Amino acid sequence: MKKYFYIIIILVINFSCSGPQENNTQSILDSIDQMEAKLYNGDDVQINMDNAVDLINLYQKFALENPKDSLAPVFLFRASDLSMNLNRPVQTIAIFDDLLDKYPNYEKVPSILFLKAFVYEDQLKDFDQAKIYYEEFLQKYPDSDFADDAEISLKNLGKTPEDLILEFEKNQQ
Repeated sequence: MKKYFYIIIILVINFSCSGPQENNTQSILDSIDQMEAKLYNGDDVQINMDNAVDLINLYQKFALENPKDSLAPVFLFRASDLSMNLNRPVQTIAIFDDLLDKYPNYEKVPSILFLKAFVYEDQLKDFDQAKIYYEEFLQKYPDSDFADDAEISLKNLGKTPEDLILEFEKNQQ
């Protein structure tokens, strides 16, 4: 009888410890599905900023609460994409850094490093940081599909469209 009592206690403890977390995870996943449907399946051409920010937060919450889940880096990458497209460069860089630190073997790491350089260049206008990350990208991933883009970006860092036009015209003569 005592043996069954201990088994019941262990089962109760196991279910009470794992139940809410699993329910919370499922709740977050359900919320993500609803927000994605709301954001991407509507007839609106323009994305609702509040919904996009809410979805970014849900993606980050899932990754924070489930760091070992295979969806964590996927959701963080989606969060970075939304953040970048909402022109929130500081948040985008923070998400990229989180991905690079916690998921160094994630398949999209080369893209993340390239995009990090791009955000520094295009949105933050921090050409020194952009140069550092483009060079790091080229050093680590010289055969990447983005290698040519990184080289061109490095060559043209800080140049205005007018500078590029003048340079092009000069080379055509």
